[in-house]
Amino acid sequence: MGGGGSVKEVQSKAELDKIVADGSPAILHFWASWCEASKHMDQVFSHLSIDFPHAHFLRVEAEEQPEISELHSVSAVPYFVFFKEGKAVDTLEGADPSSLANKVAKIAGSITPGDPAAPASLGMAAGPSVLEAIQELSRENGASQVSSSGLDDRQTKRLQQLVSSHPVLLFMKGTPEEPKCGFSQKVVDILKKEKVKFGSFDILTDNEVREGLKKFSNWPTYPQLYCKGELLGGCDIVITMHESGELADVFKDHGVGVSDSLETKPNKTVGGKGGISEQSGLSTALTTRLAGLINSSLVMLFMKGTVDEPRCGFSRKVVDILKQEKVEFETFDILSDDEVRQGLKVYSNWSSYPQLYIKGELIGGSDIVLEMQKSGEFRKVLTEKGIHQKVSLEDRLKNLLNSSPVMLFMKGTPDSPRCGFSSKVINSLKEEGVDFGYFDILSDEEVRQGLKTFSNWPTYPQLYYKGELVGGCDIVLELHSGGELKSTLSE
Repeated sequence: MGGGGSVKEVQSKAELDKIVADGSPAILHFWASWCEASKHMDQVFSHLSIDFPHAHFLRVEAEEQPEISELHSVSAVPYFVFFKEGKAVDTLEGADPSSLANKVAKIAGSITPGDPAAPASLGMAAGPSVLEAIQELSRENGASQVSSSGLDDRQTKRLQQLVSSHPVLLFMKGTPEEPKCGFSQKVVDILKKEKVKFGSFDILTDNEVREGLKKFSNWPTYPQLYCKGELLGGCDIVITMHESGELADVFKDHGVGVSDSLETKPNKTVGGKGGISEQSGLSTALTTRLAGLINSSLVMLFMKGTVDEPRCGFSRKVVDILKQEKVEFETFDILSDDEVRQGLKVYSNWSSYPQLYIKGELIGGSDIVLEMQKSGEFRKVLTEKGIHQKVSLEDRLKNLLNSSPVMLFMKGTPDSPRCGFSSKVINSLKEEGVDFGYFDILSDEEVRQGLKTFSNWPTYPQLYYKGELVGGCDIVLELHSGGELKSTLSE
């Protein structure tokens, strides 16, 4: 336990429930001994407990209390859950001391009435070395991420080989015949009910794997279930997927326990892997519908769930990549339409989901997209196909403002002004012999409305010099009549 604050170690779900039930503000820190960010944030957490003595500051080692961890969907550490009046009201993932302090202050109240949320824990009390370490960790990875896990190449290679050694692999405590914890027992029972063949690894027999896999997968508890090398989740997630039928769908989509059929058998294709089947057996109506869906957006993702609520880790991974690449894309929830779900597998000759298309061409599933992103090939493909990163309205306005030293936003063009005020400003600039760029705000409603807010100037025309607003028609005419316009635009 870090620092000198009053932080209580929670030993059971019952103990946590009892503390939370009294209605007082409570903050629960999920940590792991292998995560440096957790250790540093724990020191800040301890100092905050001094600043906010009326709140409960609680700590849970994520792996040692899997029931509590899975109840709150903890998949990365450090992770904080905020309680008020007996209910969880907020969460925070990652090494972000400022956000932690502000969220604590929000539920527990400021240190003194009227004070901003700036506890001593964010100043000298936490120690400059602690804050510097946290800031560095935060810059690198926000929460404990696989990319900066600290595993060496040998460990990473070993774990990669392990998770890929069976189509379905369960990392558990004990063996399927003799599970050593109730959560492992539950997952084993579910896999037996699903009638899938699976391998298992007893993490109690190998501490290097036990600790290393938590970093590798960015998942702090056991059991962990993998399908085709991808983490599905822990006990609660597997139970939920099983009860909803989604687990069977995942196995089916990835060819696990599915007999040879049209869905999994390679078809003769056009254009190589993932091409269009020449003899798909699909009706003309369905083929036309699928083609329309695929081409309904330049970047189209067929996934399980929605962007806001992905229903599987594979879909979430591709959504995250597209967001990181700042790509505009549309999605189709294949869980909402079984005809599309089954038909697209045949149409694309690709048996699993998600499926990502760019300009009507299948790129692949989550593994392929992830590898392409890591190698830089994904950005290259997007560029080659003319798919550009989304530019915010603010950035677009700044680019326009700075596209010419003197820039006029007007109605119409210099040759054909569409209002008398714009015409007057054009004449003034021409009489002064000033070179200028222009933008017709009638051609773009987004720019027309956005610039009013950006400049805090409600009318047009608007004249800018080196990105700074000079003014509208009256100001320009006044500067012109006073002989100051040219000097103003050449300072």
